[in-house]
Amino acid sequence: MSLASHDALTQKLAGSGLRNTPQREVVYAALLERRDHPTADEVYARVRPALPGISLATVYNCLETLVQCELVRAVNFERGPTRFCPNLHPHAHFHDNVSGATYDINLPAEVLAQVKAILPAGYQVEDVEISFRGKSLTSH
Repeated sequence: MSLASHDALTQKLAGSGLRNTPQREVVYAALLERRDHPTADEVYARVRPALPGISLATVYNCLETLVQCELVRAVNFERGPTRFCPNLHPHAHFHDNVSGATYDINLPAEVLAQVKAILPAGYQVEDVEISFRGKSLTSH
């Protein structure tokens, strides 16, 4: 984990009245390292080599803390398990129904402005979540 990421983690946790722990650091680093929207089980498998004594419950608790501190986003696709995304910039997701992979899709500012403009009068956007589902046309 880079020094900037470590500092961001420590500051966000402190701002929420929490302290940084080795478990939180390792879980956050695992999310930043691959940025492939892993599930909690996948994060658990990735962090066990670094922290063999970590439990799945601890990983879930770390992920929940990271979401609450707005360091990562929880991404849900219908009945599938929650996935975790460290990209906090406005973006959409594409979920490949065949491979299960999830990709970030950058949205131009004008597209976000158009989406926000179609709200009913008297409402303000706090968060936009756009998800695409489909399959690769190049996979065989």
